[in-house]
This record gives sequence, C-alpha cells and structure tokens, in this order.
Amino acid sequence: MNIRKLLIANRGEIARRIVRAAQEMGIRTVAVYSDADATAPHVLEADEAVRIGPPPVNESYLRIDAILAAAQATDADAIHPGYGFLAENANFARAVRQAGRIFVGPPPEAIEAMGDKAAARRLMQAAGVPVVPGYQGPDDDASLRQAAASLGYPVLLKAAAGGGGKGMRIVQTPEELAEAAAAARREAEHAFGDPRLILEKYIPRARHVEVQILADSHGQILHLYERECSVQRRYQKIIEETPSPFVDEELRQRMTQAARKAAQAVGYVNAGTVEFIVDPRDRSFYFLEMNTRLQVEHPITEALLGLDLVQWQLRIAAGEKLPWQQPDLQPRGHAIEARVYAEDPATGFLPSTGQLLAVHEPQRPGVRVDSGVRAGLEVTAYYDPLLAKIIAWAETREQALARLRTALRQTSYLGVVTNIPFLLDVLAHPDFRAGQYFTRWVDEALMPWSPEAAEELPAEVLAALALARELGAEARPGLGEPASEQPGPWYRLHGWWP
Repeated sequence: MNIRKLLIANRGEIARRIVRAAQEMGIRTVAVYSDADATAPHVLEADEAVRIGPPPVNESYLRIDAILAAAQATDADAIHPGYGFLAENANFARAVRQAGRIFVGPPPEAIEAMGDKAAARRLMQAAGVPVVPGYQGPDDDASLRQAAASLGYPVLLKAAAGGGGKGMRIVQTPEELAEAAAAARREAEHAFGDPRLILEKYIPRARHVEVQILADSHGQILHLYERECSVQRRYQKIIEETPSPFVDEELRQRMTQAARKAAQAVGYVNAGTVEFIVDPRDRSFYFLEMNTRLQVEHPITEALLGLDLVQWQLRIAAGEKLPWQQPDLQPRGHAIEARVYAEDPATGFLPSTGQLLAVHEPQRPGVRVDSGVRAGLEVTAYYDPLLAKIIAWAETREQALARLRTALRQTSYLGVVTNIPFLLDVLAHPDFRAGQYFTRWVDEALMPWSPEAAEELPAEVLAALALARELGAEARPGLGEPASEQPGPWYRLHGWWP
C-alpha cells in the first residue's frame, strides 16, 4: 500500500465513512472543512483538519485550489472525493494527478465520457448497451418539438451535463413542451453551468435498478450485483435495497453483463455504478447513466457481500489487483437502506434547519448507521440535508424490513423536522412490502402526505427530555410503546425511548 496519508475532499457522513475505512488500514487522514463545519464529526475524527473557506460550497468544498493547497500543506499523497461536490469533476481528478497525488476514483477521461449524457448515450450504443429511445441533437424548441412528436408522448427532458434529477421534466403533451424545456434549461444551467437538454421516451411505471462495478487497473472488471432504487422523491432516492424484489436471475444476468460492457467501453477503473431503467411490462432495460464515483447506497452492497468498498477503492487506487473472479462473489441475505433527511415531507420535502438538541441513533444486531451529525451541531441551509443512513441486513427481505422499521423507530434528531415518519409509512405500505413500486410510486401512492395526528410537544418538554436522556435519567412515557405497529403520541419522538 503506497498511500500513507489520505485527504477527504468532502464532509458529513461520507467523510466519516472514508476516515474510518482509511484508519482501519493504517492510513492517516486529513479532513477539510468550511467555517460551518469547524466542529463537525468528520473534522474531529480525522487525524488532521484544514479549513478551506466560508460555508458556501463555491467558496469551500468546490474550491479545487483550496483542496490542493490543503493536500500540499499536510503532505497527503492521495485524495478521496466521496460523492457530490467534486467527485465527478474531471478537471479536479486531472488536477490531483498533475499535482503528483493519487486520485481515488476513475481516470478523468472516464469521468468526462460519462458526465455528458448525450455523449454517454452514443458511447453505450456503440458498445451494444441498450439505451432508451431518444434524441440528442440541437435542443432548440422546434427541434425538441419535432423529436418528441417522432418519439411519441409522454417524453422526458433531461439535462445533458448532469444527474440527480436536476433539469428533468416529464412532458405529457405538446402544449407543455416549451414551458417544461425553459424550466429544465434554467435548472440545468444553475446546477451544472450547462443548459443543454436531451430528450428520451418516458417509460411509465419504470423501475430504477443499478449495478455496482469494481474494476482494477489490471483489466479485471467485476459486478457486485444490483440495487433497486425506485423509491424516490423529486427524482432522488430515499430507500434502496438489494437484491431487487423485481429482478429475476435471467434479467440479472443480462443487466450485469451490460454493466460490465459499459465499464469496459470507457476504460473504467475503481468503483462505479451503471444505472438502468427497467420497463416492467416486458422486462426490457435501458442504460440511464454511469455514476463515476462511490454511491450513497454502497453500504447495502457491502452488507450483501461482506466487502468494504471504500477500502477496495483505496487498494485499487494504489495499484492492487482484485483477488477474485466473478464466481467468488456470492451474495447472502437481503439489505436495505433508508436515508434520513432534515426535511418535512408534509411541505413537499422542504429542508429543515436548526440546532440538533440531541441525537439518538440505534445500536442493534444487523443494523448499521452511517451518520454525519452529533448533538449540538447546526443543520444549515448550505448543504444537503442528509443526516444519516440506516442500513439493515438479514437472511430474508421480510426480516430486513422488520429490522429497518425497528431501527428507524429508535432513531431521533431533536431540533429539526425529519422524514422518519414518512419513511416508516413507506416501509409499512402494502405495495412496498410486496415489492410492487416504481420511480413515480411515492408521488402516486403517498403524496400529499401528512404525519399521523399527534399532540405537539412544547419545545421546553423536548429540551427537558433531551437533557434527561443525556444525563442518563430513568424515565418512561407510559403512553404506548414506540416499537409497536400502532405508536401513541410519543411516536413524535421517533423512538427516543428504547
């Protein structure tokens, strides 16, 4: 291992995750932080920490010069970008390498090839990977109108230069196209600095299934099976599971082979994810995009296979060869992840800000918590409102769901509104329990959503409860057991009482 010291160019739960993996390998770690994160857990847990600027991301976590200066000052010989921020920025990857440091991720050329959706579609077609019928030519309104008429409505407008649901609009009729295109261009320009659009045929009730790839610099490309990511709000994932309850062995074989073809076509090295849209009517699937980084939902793949993907990212970046052949990787059981956000599903998932009065996260067999916060931390509007990921593993899907529901009921973040009650409603819904969901399912089955009626607890009561908990006081509400399927008013505390 030729990595002695690793700088993590990120924050929150993923920075903590990378710090932990590196330290277990004997690698010293360097955190970077904005003024808003000066006392954040990832800063306190790393071996060293360097301030890189004020809270706005374009003045801190997106500053390539500041991050490279921090690596120079601390003599870090490698940089891990995490996900988001600069993780899929080819210029950053190139700058890291030009500075004589190891970039823990794919080659800049692979990032560029997959970062432009129009170019990626052409590359996948040439590689024999199925793509959604679509159009990627001039994107003026007249050309889009003609292409949409040829494809047939409904169609999907997408930002050519990005992902994560930004710059995406479903268009049902020709009359909606011009307004939807204008809105998509504005959003794409704001998110990616590039207003270009592509057009695809919209597949109703589609499922979103992705394949995890691990590739070394010696030509070995392995798939780590699929993850189902169809439970989404605003085109962003909130619950993921593996294996997919929809994918059978025949479909799995076809999708994983296509994913390996996609990785080979771009000369991919390190961890990446090939995402597909699946048409449930005939089980056909189509390339959606390739995420040239570690995914938020990587822990469920780790649980399924007993691997540490971050450690293997580091080993591959250091030039090591993957020690397995494909048949060596045999999945076991079922894993599921829920993303806990500081947001209010009752108001259209608007972010919630404020100081965390107290934090209680579950510690149970078969449950893992990747958290980015602690009590006393301020949840600000500067960054994504993800607080933690709760991951459950068990021998069967039913057992994994039961573990996740119990873990969520025992999770609490006092001081902000969270989506925990909403997640519990998703997990309890008959459609979800039967595995019968799709990318628009949340909107159709659960929205508009409001929490179960419960008496509002005064802030003074919440503060007193938080203090009592921190002091180890023995107290019981006596108003119903949070672990039951029919919780009482204390359900508002989301399992504060174990």
